[in-house]
Amino acid sequence: MSLDVVVRGITIPPDELSWRFSRSQGPGGQSVNTTDSQAELSFDLATTTALPRVLKERALRALAGRLSAGVITVAASEYRSQLRNREAAAARLSALLTDATAPPPKPRRPTRPTRGSVERRLADKQRRAQTKRLRRYEGE
Repeated sequence: MSLDVVVRGITIPPDELSWRFSRSQGPGGQSVNTTDSQAELSFDLATTTALPRVLKERALRALAGRLSAGVITVAASEYRSQLRNREAAAARLSALLTDATAPPPKPRRPTRPTRGSVERRLADKQRRAQTKRLRRYEGE
């Protein structure tokens, strides 16, 4: 694995990424309270020049709820090693931006049910109604 953040074939330059490290939460080993193993990776999406305008607008629209002043932040603390957490954060940011810059899906073309499927559905309904009708108590 590497620390490169790649979005749809475009590598984001390292000077546009900012790293922050802190003590990780949860259980660990003897050095858990002395090493800064949690990695936070921030990327200023609003002012970046690495992404084309179209991809940048798509990402801003898709990630609007996760942005804080145009900056997207991803944290990783599942490993005890800072390097592995850095790799996990870079991979997570790559995946997040790749999904956010995906083109919109094609619009659905409306279709009609086939005659056979309509007939089968109605026959099943009649069969079910007949079953329920036969269960009914016809008392005096």
